[in-house]
Amino acid sequence: MKKIGLFLAATMMAVTASAQNVERSKTFDNMYVGVNGGVMTFTTGHKWMSDLNANAGLRIGRWFTPVFGVAAESNAYFADKPIRDNNVVVKLLNTSLLGTTNFSNWFGGYTGNPRAFEVIGVYGLGWLHSFNSYNAKPDNAATAKLGLDLTFNLGSKKQWQFYVEPSITYALNDFDGMETVRLDVRRSFVQLNAGFVYKFKGSNGSHNFTLAQLRDQAEIDGLNAKINGLRNDLNVKDAELNGKDARIADLQKALQDANNRPVAVVKEVKETTVTNLQPTVLFRQGKSVIDPAQYAPIELIASYMRNHPTAKVEIRGYASPEGNAEFNQKLSTARAEAVKTALVKRYKIAASRLTTKGMGVTDTLFEEVSFNRVATFNDNAK
Repeated sequence: MKKIGLFLAATMMAVTASAQNVERSKTFDNMYVGVNGGVMTFTTGHKWMSDLNANAGLRIGRWFTPVFGVAAESNAYFADKPIRDNNVVVKLLNTSLLGTTNFSNWFGGYTGNPRAFEVIGVYGLGWLHSFNSYNAKPDNAATAKLGLDLTFNLGSKKQWQFYVEPSITYALNDFDGMETVRLDVRRSFVQLNAGFVYKFKGSNGSHNFTLAQLRDQAEIDGLNAKINGLRNDLNVKDAELNGKDARIADLQKALQDANNRPVAVVKEVKETTVTNLQPTVLFRQGKSVIDPAQYAPIELIASYMRNHPTAKVEIRGYASPEGNAEFNQKLSTARAEAVKTALVKRYKIAASRLTTKGMGVTDTLFEEVSFNRVATFNDNAK
């Protein structure tokens, strides 16, 4: 019992080890089909060379790991020279369910590609049906098979196998089924077969097992260190962004305070005097995008136009003296258009009541030069 327990423990360890380093397979992965044929003779009581009998068979199987698998096999025996009491072509039919063990992978490990030469054990139970009996009626017997496949892996992708298999098959009970089940060499036959096997392509794109992409602990530790470093960098960036957000908030507050000044002195700039609506929209240097804080004066103009249905407002854009004149002319026009778009889309003021004009560069609207980056409003209906 102790030896059996040690053997089972070693087998379980082999199953675990052989499955750990390969990619997980699906139900119909690592399937194969093959044919074989050769000669057999009864183990005792007959002349081996003169009483050889031909056989041929079919084998279908699956490998669950690079070490262990199962197969179903059926072989037909076409001559039974020691028994000559009828003339049927197929004398015996033996069908077995076999376990398979790749000893090369068990003891040598699986490296991701089959070896050119491997040794595989086959073993299992079956059922033998005889068409050739002394009493002229068919008989049956349970069988046990033990064999060794000397295997050569062929093809560019190792999808083919050629093997030579010596084996022995025991009839476990007498053909009448009454005798005690036992392994008795006197009720056995030996055979030497050769066969070809084709291994089907699996979900991994290969005809064989492929190794899983494992990472060692040192590599994992290195990746964790990189992740922690990136997290620290991110924290630094967050702190910098928070500082910039605070600076932007301060600037927006200063801009809002400037907009809330009670008097904005507007000087005449070579145009006919028109009614000037006091709210102005300030822009950042070189920009025509409206800052969120600048929608307050635009909303005042929208409210004015709702309260005065006949009002028609001209929006004038200006630029401060920095930069070249051509760019500032386009910039002043873009600022006026941006304010018009906001009045139309956000506050639903009819576009027909709004006109725009790019005034180009000025430094005379306000004493503070930066305040001249503005858009102003004029009611032309008055």
